[in-house]
Amino acid sequence: MASRILFVCLGNICRSPTADGVLRQLAPDLQVDSAGTGDWHVGEPPYGPMQRAAAKRGYDLSPLRARQVEAADFTRFDRIYAMDGANLAHLEAMRPASAGAELSLLLDLLPDQPQRDVPDPYYTRDFDQTLDLVEAACAVLRDELCQK
Repeated sequence: MASRILFVCLGNICRSPTADGVLRQLAPDLQVDSAGTGDWHVGEPPYGPMQRAAAKRGYDLSPLRARQVEAADFTRFDRIYAMDGANLAHLEAMRPASAGAELSLLLDLLPDQPQRDVPDPYYTRDFDQTLDLVEAACAVLRDELCQK
């Protein structure tokens, strides 16, 4: 059973920490983390407006801190979910040849969802849309992993 999950977005302050917080709450027995492909926000907490939107739905993102994805993550985690195609391409380019982690888009978990990328609310300002997509995908992931 794959139980070590990493979520990746660009800066690790909106989308990936949201997925991290949502899945931690839905499936507390799983090992969950998040990271960014960029290093601009390393050590910072999730973006304030994202934290507030998540808190309204019962998710506490405040303990999380941004970090940059590293080569060791490809062996430390069983599955790595990118929030969009650009970050997936970045992950595929940096993936070590010996890495065992499965790489995919988070929204691949929702085959009926026409949108493939989780929009970045840092730019769109639509924090609820991000939460809706992340919650739906994380619920599918929880059901898949916790049934085994």
